[in-house]
Amino acid sequence: MTINALLLSSSRVGDTPYLTHAIPFIKPLTTHARQWIFIPYAGVSMDYDAYLATVVAGLEELSLEITGIHQHNDPREAIKNAEGIIIGGGNTFHLLHELYRHQLVDLIYEQVSQGKPYIGWSAGANVAGMSIRTTNDMPIIEPPSFSALRLVPFQLNPHYANYRTPGHNGETRAQRLLEFTRVDPITPVVGIVEGSALWRQGNTLTLLGTQSAYFFRGDDQEVPLPAGSDLSYLL
Repeated sequence: MTINALLLSSSRVGDTPYLTHAIPFIKPLTTHARQWIFIPYAGVSMDYDAYLATVVAGLEELSLEITGIHQHNDPREAIKNAEGIIIGGGNTFHLLHELYRHQLVDLIYEQVSQGKPYIGWSAGANVAGMSIRTTNDMPIIEPPSFSALRLVPFQLNPHYANYRTPGHNGETRAQRLLEFTRVDPITPVVGIVEGSALWRQGNTLTLLGTQSAYFFRGDDQEVPLPAGSDLSYLL
């Protein structure tokens, strides 16, 4: 496969401007791809045109031509004609529901497998895994399946943090992912911290940024993966 996919944990780090921290990660994917299609379906509480404008402004220094898939009469043709695909964050269930509704799940997999670059953050990263069963989001709508784009052969958990708020008695993120590994002890999960990203280039997978990621599978729980790690063994 010639997959070139960048999976960002988040669109911001702390109080930094929108997508600013991600520019150095995104730039290598734009060398031969100038015309991009943006998929805003995760943005349930945001007008799609406003969402698109935010992304265009955030990536302005890269001088890309970015249109929204909602601006096209035929979403499938828009995917085929674009030189790259971007999917933003929001609600992962709504995102996947709309991808299925427009018959884009298999098409995106095919296009990216043939070398079309993919950039996703938050929900856009989550949907790049095998399924969305390890999303942090509320299931506000039921997609036909939880099976996702399969751009990497494992589960993702963006915005990973195992912080417990004092006085809060709910489960931590690690405890929630432990529940997943008890039900499915075979499938790996990678929790990616804000400010970091996974970059798949064919058979190579690298952890970008200055933060560790965390690995979960079976009895392996919250195993740190140091920043800069070669994670190609997960492919």
